[in-house]
Amino acid sequence: MEAISDLNTFAKILTAKGYDGYFHTRGAYAGKLKASISEYLAGSPKGVAKQELLLTCFLQWAGEDLPRIECLMRVKYLNGKFFLNSMEVAKKDRYGQVLKQSELTDLSVVTAPKAKEAIAMVSDAPAQKATSQNRRFKH
Repeated sequence: MEAISDLNTFAKILTAKGYDGYFHTRGAYAGKLKASISEYLAGSPKGVAKQELLLTCFLQWAGEDLPRIECLMRVKYLNGKFFLNSMEVAKKDRYGQVLKQSELTDLSVVTAPKAKEAIAMVSDAPAQKATSQNRRFKH
């Protein structure tokens, strides 16, 4: 695990990797990554241990009736520093049932995959079309 000294750097690195959508921090505080975490930290009563943050976001969304790809990040927050512990990427159907899932552990914000790579881990490989055997030149 690698520590990132502040929220600005943490958010900047993840945003550069393509995690630029809206997040929920611990099931609430919707907003962009930095705003969501900032609201959570400001909204927590003083003295309450905020050691583990659970960040969730959609990496791919095409509507309520279609499958979606969700990302769940477990982040430790100690002494003002952020540690990315693990990441879970799941493709779910319209009812929330998991179709395919991948979990990454022992991560840091630097070693975390880019958003497109995370999507590829749970996406179905594109089907290749077989070419027709009867393709000949006609005179």
